[in-house]
Amino acid sequence: MFRVGLTLTALVMALALTVAADDSGRIYGKITTVEGDAFEGFIRWDKNEGNWVDVLDGTKELPKKRHRKSNRKYRDREATIEVFGIKIGKSSSYGDEWWSSALSGIRFGHIKSLEAVDDDLALLTLKSGQEVEFSHGSTDIGSDIREIIIEDEHEGEIELVWDDLETIEFMQAPSVAESNFGERLYGTLTTRRGDEYTGFVCWDIDELFPTDILDGDEKRRSRKIKFGKITSIERYSSSAASITLTNGDQMVLRGSNDVDDDNRGIVICDPDFGQVRVEWDEFDRLDFKPATRQVLYKEFDGGRRLQGTVHTEDGKTYSGAIRWDDDEEYTWEILDGDYRDVNFDIELGSVKSIEKRSHRSSVVTLWDDRSFRLRGSNDVDEGNRGIFVILSEGDEVEIEWEDFDRVEFSR
Repeated sequence: MFRVGLTLTALVMALALTVAADDSGRIYGKITTVEGDAFEGFIRWDKNEGNWVDVLDGTKELPKKRHRKSNRKYRDREATIEVFGIKIGKSSSYGDEWWSSALSGIRFGHIKSLEAVDDDLALLTLKSGQEVEFSHGSTDIGSDIREIIIEDEHEGEIELVWDDLETIEFMQAPSVAESNFGERLYGTLTTRRGDEYTGFVCWDIDELFPTDILDGDEKRRSRKIKFGKITSIERYSSSAASITLTNGDQMVLRGSNDVDDDNRGIVICDPDFGQVRVEWDEFDRLDFKPATRQVLYKEFDGGRRLQGTVHTEDGKTYSGAIRWDDDEEYTWEILDGDYRDVNFDIELGSVKSIEKRSHRSSVVTLWDDRSFRLRGSNDVDEGNRGIFVILSEGDEVEIEWEDFDRVEFSR
């Protein structure tokens, strides 16, 4: 009887530890340096990424058979048949029209490992087994990265630069891991047009955590306030912000890019689709609150091929694997555009449908039925480089933007 009770107790404890090990949405991993040192802990990437839902930006290398210039129409494809503006065939010959890369992004949760290949190139291995090369295109990749901080259990807080990196193996944080930075800032941002966005906060493309500092001047006195002591930030003017603290005190701060139109943008990472970036002129108010849930590493699958049905303006339909804008073909990839002066980065796996509304805009509908009319990007306007569908028999269909009506993705 004692042995059974002990076994049951051990089982309950093991289950409790398993649950506890999966309660953090923070980026965690093991970094091996070029000198052979290994550090394990929570990771803060380029100052402004700290959670699995955050986006790693870069330039994606494309397969050589698709390298061509992005500002040209598709011509000179061998062995093609054109019917009502739809090109059908298997050939990939594009004459002298070459392009080799495209701006891209991926949420950290999809990445299994990262290898620093050279000064401005990383090899990403995704959970799906897919390998993707990301080069610089932002400060997230390469020697321009601002900093990489890892909180090692034994060594403490360590700051690394790109040249220090050999490999990074990402994993879920164990339950015993603790961070000096605390949990990620979370809240609801309201724009001057009244739109609301809720999620994890990155302020001024810089501050993420309660221990980070918001600074400014109040009546000629310099103030440095930890974000953990702030309940709300409200735009006061183009050159000032009104701050409300947790103890009820209020103040107006000026003289810093944290609180004026030099602010580099406020990013809200919405776990259900990606992120939005709001500039100061469109910002009205941000109210901080506890996160409703953490998005765990295990919730990301590494992506899969985009599948769905494309409809043309003349009523034809084509179903199969989809390559959008001739460069996005996986659910982890990012569709971008602007809605009411807010910049959107939407993970394609969250998109239910895209419907062309004009040469310059499209309505993007998410699986949770939210819709946004996006413009300002070749993902959603006449600059689109083509929608390609690989049919079940292997033929590839190209639909140009002028012939495209809508696409409905499959889950």
